[in-house]
Amino acid sequence: MSHVSRILLLRLSLLTLPWLAASCALPQAGSAAGQTQYLEAFNPNSLPPSGVYDADSVSYWDGAGMSGTPSVVIDLSDQKAYFYKSGQLAGVSALSTGDAKHPTPTGEYKITQKNKYHRSNLYGDYVDGAGNIVVANIDVTKDPRPPGTTFMGSKMTNFMRFAGGVGMHEGFLPGYPASHGCVRMPGEMARIFFENTAVGTPVRVQP
Repeated sequence: MSHVSRILLLRLSLLTLPWLAASCALPQAGSAAGQTQYLEAFNPNSLPPSGVYDADSVSYWDGAGMSGTPSVVIDLSDQKAYFYKSGQLAGVSALSTGDAKHPTPTGEYKITQKNKYHRSNLYGDYVDGAGNIVVANIDVTKDPRPPGTTFMGSKMTNFMRFAGGVGMHEGFLPGYPASHGCVRMPGEMARIFFENTAVGTPVRVQP
């Protein structure tokens, strides 16, 4: 085998490993349309190598018996969200926020929309009439749609919008900032935050 052939074979092998790229990963075998690895959690039965995937070990919720006005502080430096009830800490969630090219905006906000079954209108898959994935992990602003396909937006379950198109939602946490601006949370924490917030809940995003 020639030197050039070896290089091409190596590149092809790398492209077939879905966990090597957070922003353009391929779907795992058996994954459904709209369940791209970029925005969604990996199937816990088929996790990538532990050196790449950082399992959540920091999230907790102590707010079940607490009352008070809710507020959320998102700390980009430590990749955690802090949930308060009238200033008292009720819980903490691990996060994956925006990457260097798509940073999560800092500032003072309020939740403007809640949608338990939200789907992205920018990122997802092109699927055929039967719902089978034809092209995965696409950006509708950049990737042309093949004839005969439709766009299926990635699921962003328990979506809480607070800054334009940016919101908190369930998603894959690789252990570092990797989203296109949104705030990804473990599924259980996204559910808890969703159930304990309302439209108008203050959200502060700090560097």
